[in-house]
Amino acid sequence: MLDVLIIGGGPIGIACGLKAQKAGLSFVIIEKGCLVNSIYNYPATMTFFSTSEKLEIGNIPFVTISNKPTRAEALEYYRRVATSNNLPINLFEEVTVVEQANDSYTVITTKETYTAKRIIISTGFYDVAVNLDIPGEDLAKVKHYYKDPHFFAMQKVVVVGSSNSAIDVALETYRKGADVTLVIRGEEISNRVKYWVRPDIINRIKEGSVKVYFNSNLQAIRETEVDIATPEGLVTIPNDFVMAMTGYKPNFDQLKKWGLILSDDKFIPQYNPDTMETNLPGLYLAGVVCGGLDTHLWFIENSRIHADMIVDDIVAKQPHPNPPR
Repeated sequence: MLDVLIIGGGPIGIACGLKAQKAGLSFVIIEKGCLVNSIYNYPATMTFFSTSEKLEIGNIPFVTISNKPTRAEALEYYRRVATSNNLPINLFEEVTVVEQANDSYTVITTKETYTAKRIIISTGFYDVAVNLDIPGEDLAKVKHYYKDPHFFAMQKVVVVGSSNSAIDVALETYRKGADVTLVIRGEEISNRVKYWVRPDIINRIKEGSVKVYFNSNLQAIRETEVDIATPEGLVTIPNDFVMAMTGYKPNFDQLKKWGLILSDDKFIPQYNPDTMETNLPGLYLAGVVCGGLDTHLWFIENSRIHADMIVDDIVAKQPHPNPPR
């Protein structure tokens, strides 16, 4: 039986593994995709907003050429951290069942069955896209994930959203020759947009290089056009691709199936903020998954401390091998 089973092989899952290893606990990390799967699925040209020091885990230095690391540098860093520390990580293995049995847990995956005294869930939020729930969203031309702008060269692209992902897509595809239209539900570009990017998109809109419909919603998608509900009425424009950068969310159905209690409004899991232990004894949460729908509250920089909090609590609750008389 394992002391700890960690679900999720992202930066925070790896951080939990490093801490468990240092504490002498037996553990394994289960990841349904590749190592740091979310970062792998980021845009190929992405640069992090944070400095490399804030992305470090396990007190292992993250050395980069510039102050803000690229996706490629982050992939290399986390891979080297995992391999140089010989962390037991099972990749491309998905957890399907988590069941509590007395003082332990049974975890069934697509490949094996495990038993563990404690569980850490650090699954992030990047796997489930927030849908538009409109006609045509299931068409192949509609994409919730973005890799490279070249694919959209000389195409008519509608980008839905106003935060960093949407604005990056709009600017990058425009600069590769796409005819870009932004559809934004609010009245302006989000305040969360990176401070050095915000003037760029505002100026591109002012000069007409990127078209925008504020206070608007995409209403329907068809093979060669889309309908946009605007304050002036319904507008139909030609379209080749829709980039629905509407955000992502944790797999709430899976969390509830495993027995976690979620809030009614934002599906925030119930947990002790001092230990990260949930309503299920011995089952802990780490990273972005703690925020429910508020996925902007937790990220690598401020949730890497969860590893210390969780493992310290696990160690503190372990029975002493030689209890004093």
